[in-house]
Amino acid sequence: MSHIEGERSFIPLRIAVVTVSDTRTLSDDKSGDTLAQRIEGVGHILAAREIVKDDADIIEILLKRWIGDADIDVVIATGGTGLTGRDVTPEAFQRVCEKDIPGFGELFRWISYQKIKTSTIQSRAMAILANGTYLFALPGSTGACKDAWDDILVHQFDARTRPCNMVELMPRLNEHLK
Repeated sequence: MSHIEGERSFIPLRIAVVTVSDTRTLSDDKSGDTLAQRIEGVGHILAAREIVKDDADIIEILLKRWIGDADIDVVIATGGTGLTGRDVTPEAFQRVCEKDIPGFGELFRWISYQKIKTSTIQSRAMAILANGTYLFALPGSTGACKDAWDDILVHQFDARTRPCNMVELMPRLNEHLK
């Protein structure tokens, strides 16, 4: 096994959380609370938090605002990733997408399968890159948010994760614009 030289330091990211729901409020948004607590609990910064209706136009407007904000590195959406007519978060994400990150959805569903078996096929969890910002769409359940954060995102948002992580890529995400 090769030895990798040098220690890496933790780099706090500025993460925005949006809950997509026609019924949730800040007082009963358990999934948003779960993400916010985990984000801040490891030392990242909760840069913004909102609740928006299941409406692709409204979601798209918010996403464009946040990906245009230099003080936001990551956007995590919870809700609207299912199969019903009101579930439109992935469609809104596609409207702003520059690059898909298919491995996230694939890994999320594999992890989810360990807990909810074949019901995981109903999830359209996904990740994309837009304007140098990472965007993740998670199901609206608290369990799904815990799985995505605890088993994937906490590691990929930590610059100390070896052999590689999403943080170390951030300075190069917009190099196609130079």
